[in-house]
Amino acid sequence: MTSKRHFGTAPPGALGWKLRICSTNYSRPSKICVEAIAANSRCRLLDVGCGTGSTTLAIARRLEAKDCCIGIDISGPMIAAARTRAERDGTPATFICANAQIHAFEPAQFDAIISRFGVMFFTNPVQAFANLRRSASEGAELRLIAWRSAEENPFMTEAERAAAPLFPMLPARRSNVPGQFAFANQHRVYSILEQSNWTEVAIRPIDVACSMPEKELTRYLTQLGPVGMVLQEADNETRTRIIETIRPAFDPYIYGTEVRFSAACWMISARVSSAFAETKNGLST
Repeated sequence: MTSKRHFGTAPPGALGWKLRICSTNYSRPSKICVEAIAANSRCRLLDVGCGTGSTTLAIARRLEAKDCCIGIDISGPMIAAARTRAERDGTPATFICANAQIHAFEPAQFDAIISRFGVMFFTNPVQAFANLRRSASEGAELRLIAWRSAEENPFMTEAERAAAPLFPMLPARRSNVPGQFAFANQHRVYSILEQSNWTEVAIRPIDVACSMPEKELTRYLTQLGPVGMVLQEADNETRTRIIETIRPAFDPYIYGTEVRFSAACWMISARVSSAFAETKNGLST
């Protein structure tokens, strides 16, 4: 699992803003994860790609400290922020800075594994999900939210399209490779999970309404995404010229003081079921 948002290389003062704006944008997907797990009476939970712990901490609060909630992320700065939040709020959650693809979890440790936009960055997704499968107990649930295609998420790629005349060599977003849209192809997702021995795989599309303050849009454009990464290295004159070029492309998303867009996602679920796997493979007697 690689760093999702390049937070580890954020310029001074930018990390806190990035964490805040991403939490604001994606609060609704986080709530979906929380609601999916909260009804589970027995729940030792792992949150993969937990970032600063928003979802992990929300579930820990709902479970009222009776269970074990662990978040894992490869980004040191985000894990440090998650630990600070847990300590400040007195929420019983543990955070691990490690790569979930290869981390040595205890076998059959978790009753539920979740992720909100945190599983699309594995270099070897079959290895990663096999490792997570080994950490899951019999009957454990897997619940993931991942992006659908770039074409279905125009807000996420609007800046690249608008900046194309200025940056003809800007790399295009690709699916089927580690990155935001790695899980765009649902058939590939089925294959990954089945190869890693998860059962009862189900994938359905969801469209989640997201928003952020309009006053944050320019900063969003200059600090996040491929164009934002380029602008971090540009001089002030170049930055101004690029912003003036791409900013009007976002006018259709502005409603008063808010920027509103829809996140086209997959809701992915699976389960650990040895009996189901044996029946599927014709091994039942």
